Amino acid sequence: MRFFDTTLRDGEQTPGVSLSPVEKLEIARKLSEIGVHVVEAGSAAASEGEREAIRLIAEDGLSAEICTYVRALRQDIDYAADLGADSVHLVIPVSDLHIEKKLRKSRDQVCAMAWEAVEYAKGRGLIVELSGEDASRADQEFVRHIFSEGVKRGADRLCFCDTVGLLTPERAAEVVPALAAIAPLSIHCHDDLGVAMANTLAALKAGATCAHVTVNGLGERAGNTPFEELVMALEVLYNVRTGIRIGEIYHLASLVSRLTKVPLATNKAIVGEMAFTHESGIHAHGVLRESSTYEPIRPEMIGRKRRIVLGKHSGTASVEAALQELSYRADKRQVAEIVSRIKKLGDEGKRVTDADLMAIAETVLGLEVSPVLTLRQFTVVSGSHVVPTASVTLMVNGKEITGASTGDGPVDAAISSLQKSVAAVGNIHLEEYHVDAITGGTEALVDVTVRLSKDGKIITSRGASTDIIMASVEAVIAGMNRLLREEDEVRS
Repeated sequence: MRFFDTTLRDGEQTPGVSLSPVEKLEIARKLSEIGVHVVEAGSAAASEGEREAIRLIAEDGLSAEICTYVRALRQDIDYAADLGADSVHLVIPVSDLHIEKKLRKSRDQVCAMAWEAVEYAKGRGLIVELSGEDASRADQEFVRHIFSEGVKRGADRLCFCDTVGLLTPERAAEVVPALAAIAPLSIHCHDDLGVAMANTLAALKAGATCAHVTVNGLGERAGNTPFEELVMALEVLYNVRTGIRIGEIYHLASLVSRLTKVPLATNKAIVGEMAFTHESGIHAHGVLRESSTYEPIRPEMIGRKRRIVLGKHSGTASVEAALQELSYRADKRQVAEIVSRIKKLGDEGKRVTDADLMAIAETVLGLEVSPVLTLRQFTVVSGSHVVPTASVTLMVNGKEITGASTGDGPVDAAISSLQKSVAAVGNIHLEEYHVDAITGGTEALVDVTVRLSKDGKIITSRGASTDIIMASVEAVIAGMNRLLREEDEVRS
């Protein structure tokens, strides 16, 4: 079982995604470290930047095989060889639709192009994976013919491309065995109809020995077979030891999301925010007692942690666990009151953050807590041809501190100035920023939720205002206050 990762080629073809050579190298290194067998570094013919990225990756000494996408053109193949690639993904249209409408050629002409390109690439010392584009809509006798003759001319591997996601698992079971008998076969699936994973698994069961994948399922249109989902499905459902360092999966997914600027879908399997997050009282109670009750795998397996979030579905067990984690001691009556107030917030459609829970708990427990930070004033300047700049004055443990910072926008500048102002008492990072419009119109009330971290501890907090900058400042200050409290104090 092998993995051919095309995040840096097919994944980068996701609309709006463009990676620099250095970013591509960073991802390639992580792919190689995690155990991917082949990294498709890009298409050398695309641009000078692509060629620079391929050269950087090829020269980095990675354990993974470095591959480039090429057409049946000598220049493409020369680029691959000259840049130091190990192999080429030689893609040839094999459906009559592509041959006639896109290339405007005959089957015989396409065969001649394919076979000549294979021979030329082998002459340049390259491993060749001969790939049939749109193979799922092609005459399978023709696919077998072009593949068989390609192997005779030196092709090392073959690839069946389901270019627009029209394959089915049943069809994969029919067509793959005959092709896999010719030479080692890869399966390359797109997710246009949501069955890329199922088709890939079916093809592997039918005899394919390599899966083409992308991290987070990136790719044109609806994307490709997701690497992280396929790995865990094979490991957990089919007991296949993939050789992938699964404990690094979430770190890889996060890296690719950050560099491509494509956020992970909230409900995405394995790596989405909610994959190991529980709110329902029944589910949270079960997970706290025995994780397998409502989790198919332990989050630690892939480098994640379980999250219990609070809301209107929360029960006593999850609230008690959250209070204990935050070092609050409450009796049964107090816990019941805290649960009631949390449910009320949830019924109002609000996210219940860590800061909300702490504020509720301190009220119910009758605690008087002095804030570490209080806001005196803040000013933001932004507009056309003006670099967004913010200045803020805070009272930090009774001492007045003023900080200023620029940013990509007014909110970014405001948050940066807050971080600078508290740097002397704590290095606080913004991990996540989310904004919702609660009401419509130009005077819409916005609800900002942030996740902040300090020394490995993470907390969520919220701010609401008709002014998004003010809401953001409120959310950050509330979270900072909680993080800067003594972490080991017991509150009861």
